[in-house]
Amino acid sequence: MRIVLKLSGEALAGSKKTGFDEETVRKVALQVKQLVDAGTEVGIVIGGGNFWRGRTSENIDRVKADQIGMLATVMNCIYVSEIFRSEGMPTSILTPFECGSFTKLFSKDRANKYFSRGMVVFFAGGTGHPYFSTDTGVVLRAVEVEADVLLLAKAVDGVYDSDPAKNPDAKRYDKLTIDEVVANNLQVVDMTASILARDNHMPMRVFALQEENSIVKAASGNFNGTTVTCD
Repeated sequence: MRIVLKLSGEALAGSKKTGFDEETVRKVALQVKQLVDAGTEVGIVIGGGNFWRGRTSENIDRVKADQIGMLATVMNCIYVSEIFRSEGMPTSILTPFECGSFTKLFSKDRANKYFSRGMVVFFAGGTGHPYFSTDTGVVLRAVEVEADVLLLAKAVDGVYDSDPAKNPDAKRYDKLTIDEVVANNLQVVDMTASILARDNHMPMRVFALQEENSIVKAASGNFNGTTVTCD
């Protein structure tokens, strides 16, 4: 089985909301190690929100802001990769642009080679282009490497019909189709990513990272969250 896991940068920052919380990252690493030890191939994409949300600034050109965001994801992947290594997992970081000796250039063949060696593969740098989010980047990588499922670890425990932080009566979906996500603009991932997932039949599982053993449970399919099917 091959999965691609999306982690939010903010979630990795823990209660600090910025930078890194090592204990939070270590807990993620221990869960991923369970999957790797059981023979699951794991790819990881990390957002950059714990360092940079450039679109909130009106003083920086959008292209430059997005480039800073891409570099934030590279920093996140380098850090998390090292925590994974400290827990005994071999890792590799792939980017869509040159980063000197920090990373390797992404290609499907290279990713498959690393997966075959039992390595956790980090896909950093988004798509490598401005105007695309890490949501689009993670769906793109999942499709390219032919993952069986995309796991989305979020701050909330699934997909709701409205924002549960603002509406106490918001309804959580246990299961829905990607067509319903697109038609109702449910923001599982952004619209570009949703359409890419729909057109390439990439199923998703959405869950709260902070729940106990949430990544392992989501990988098994027996989890507390929302399953998005491509039926």
